Amino acid sequence: MKCIVLGFLLLLSSQFAIGQEAENKVATQAIYVELGGVGLPYSFNYDFRFDKEKRDSWGMRVGFSGYALEGDSFFSLPVMVNKLYGKGNHFFEVGFGATFLAFDNEDYTYQNCYYDQNGNYICDSHSESNSGTSFILDIDGSPSVMGVLNFGYRRMPSDGGFMWKVNLNPIFNNNGFWPLYAGIGLGYAF
Repeated sequence: MKCIVLGFLLLLSSQFAIGQEAENKVATQAIYVELGGVGLPYSFNYDFRFDKEKRDSWGMRVGFSGYALEGDSFFSLPVMVNKLYGKGNHFFEVGFGATFLAFDNEDYTYQNCYYDQNGNYICDSHSESNSGTSFILDIDGSPSVMGVLNFGYRRMPSDGGFMWKVNLNPIFNNNGFWPLYAGIGLGYAF
């Protein structure tokens, strides 16, 4: 009987120690969706701190975005190094990085239009791929890279949970600089 009680107490004390360890753990990782921002139209992101015990430290984020609609497709991969400054749940975030882009836009030009023997009007289409596109700034071709900066506010609970952020994201490439691009992110910190 004493062995059973002793075993139960050891099991209970180990659960108590694990519970205390979980309570002391700070949230240094986050997953979130961002509208606008460095992923351009939107992105799904994973953010982590290099120091797993300090939230106000250097970290990195990696994300992806994409769509395919009626012959047009777009993919972006934002990669950014960032630093959080602050205490408690409130942080000022700064960062820099690059967004890798790939796209395929199809323009259809109609040539050789005629009426067939049933009276239907038919045009043979000929497609040509664009060599470039535009997203705020002109993009010369695919694949391409756009430089990104990040300045903003992040609210991230110390023990994890719902997090949100608002950022100003200047973007630049060989065709120019656009300082007033922004993003809003919502997600979960853990």
